[in-house]
Amino acid sequence: MRNFQTKNITKEFAFKAKLLKLAGEEARIRILCVLMEKPGSCVSAIAKELNMSVAAISHHLQLMQTGGLIKAERKGKQVCYRLEKGALFSHLRQFICHKG
Repeated sequence: MRNFQTKNITKEFAFKAKLLKLAGEEARIRILCVLMEKPGSCVSAIAKELNMSVAAISHHLQLMQTGGLIKAERKGKQVCYRLEKGALFSHLRQFICHKG
């Protein structure tokens, strides 16, 4: 039984490490903060708010979506994003978006 629990804990830590690695880049942290404050933001709005190119934002969003941090929703011609629900973000929100 203990070996099974150890394997599950190891998998959980590996998953959390993967999420933190994905989020551990300045541009992605800034994007995550926008999505935490304004869920459902579209690529162009995020790019404008962060003063970055749409191509750069799209690249980071694609990586985060593939990694399971965020999910996309098409609204006409726009693609909008929101965070995947999970305990990780309830703890990280204060840490990564707190100013000061």
